[in-house]
Order: sequence, then structure tokens, then C-alpha cells
Amino acid sequence: MQQGTAMADVILALGRSMRSLLQTRVWGWVLAPALLAFALWLVLAWWGLSTVADNMLALPPLNWLAAWGAVWLAHLLAYLGGWMVLFALIYLTTALLAAVFVLPWLLRLVAERDYPELALMGKDAWLAGLGNSLWAMLVFVLSWLFCLPLWLVPGLGIVVPMLLLAGFNRRTFAYDALANHATPAEWQEIRAQQGRPLFWLGLVLAGLAHVPLIGLLVPTLSVLAYIHFCLEALRRLRGGAVVTLEAL
Repeated sequence: MQQGTAMADVILALGRSMRSLLQTRVWGWVLAPALLAFALWLVLAWWGLSTVADNMLALPPLNWLAAWGAVWLAHLLAYLGGWMVLFALIYLTTALLAAVFVLPWLLRLVAERDYPELALMGKDAWLAGLGNSLWAMLVFVLSWLFCLPLWLVPGLGIVVPMLLLAGFNRRTFAYDALANHATPAEWQEIRAQQGRPLFWLGLVLAGLAHVPLIGLLVPTLSVLAYIHFCLEALRRLRGGAVVTLEAL
């Protein structure tokens, strides 16, 4: 797939997601996971944020800074790291709630309205989707912890989290968006053909996740974007009409 065509498909999916948001009943599903996750982790942070920061002080390179006499800097970075952990946990919890509970409802709504010709040739894979989401979360957390020292390198503190979050978005939402409609062979072919665009879509959404307030809504917006992208890719794979950007 040519890069220009791939980016056009990403823009098409995002544009259709914005159109889906014009339906007022969608907003309840967009807001609920974010509000629930935010309330849950805010309560836990009130109780345990200082403990997390103290534990981070014992890890390199923060303990090195303290040993070199920059205790204030070590404490500052520890509390900043604690808040970063908090917001990462809020995002992951919101994403898990969106993937497991919101995605099936939005998938049904979007498929019936925008892709009615697509037959359900997959299977009801709620448990498989849950397992996929948990696996994506585990990969993200381990990668995040492994790359934590790189965040002290100027510039990498922005690049690394976005790349990790882009991979998390792709792993979490692409499979779930196609599980009911695509056969295993179709899913494998779409993953092979659309690998880069699926990652680029995740990267755009990862950028939005770093925007204050809007970032909490990104997991559910990701659900909509991946549903539109994946169902359109499946329609084209099955020989449906190629929809252009004018179809927005």
C-alpha cells in the first residue's frame, strides 16, 4: 500500500469517527469509561501516590541522583513519575473498559449504519477480546517499565511513550473491531496489508492522548476509529466499493 493511500485511509477513519460522534447517544459510551477510570484511580492515588513516589526513589537513575546530592531533583522526578504512572493507569483502565464493554455496542451501531453489507463471518469472541486486551496491556506495561530510563534522554520522553501507546492501540482495538465480522484468514490478510496504517492510526490517537482532558476520551475515540478503519478494510477486501474521502 502506498503511503499516500494509507494516510488517506487513516484520515477517512478519523473523519467517520467524528461523524459518529454527532449521534448524542454515543457520548454516554464515550464518557462513561473515562469518568469511571478517573474516579477509581484518583481515589487510589490519594491513598498511595506518595508510596509509589518513595518506591521510585529507590530505583535507578533516581537513587543515583540522590546519592550524588541532587535529592530535590530526585524527589521532583519521583513525584512527576508517580503522576505519569497514574495517568498511564487511567488510560489503560479506560481502554480496557472501552474494549470489553463499549466496543461491542459501538461495533453493532456503526456496522448497522455504515457497513450493513458486511456479513458476520467471524465469531462472538468476547472472551478472546478480553484476553487480547489484557495481553496488550501486559505488553505495554512491561515495555513502559523497560523503557523508563530512556525518558531522561531529551526528546525520548515524548517519542517513546507515543510509540508504545500506538502499539497498544493497534493491539487492543484492531483485533476486537474485526472479531465478529472477519474470518481468521481475512484478519490475517488485513493485518498483513494494513500493518503500517493500523500503527499510524494508533500513533495519531496516541498524540491526542497527550492533550489535557481530551486524552481521557481517546480510548473510546480509538474504538470508533479502529471500527471504521477495519470494517472499511474488510469491505474492500471482499470486493466492496472503494469509498473516497468525499464520502465523508
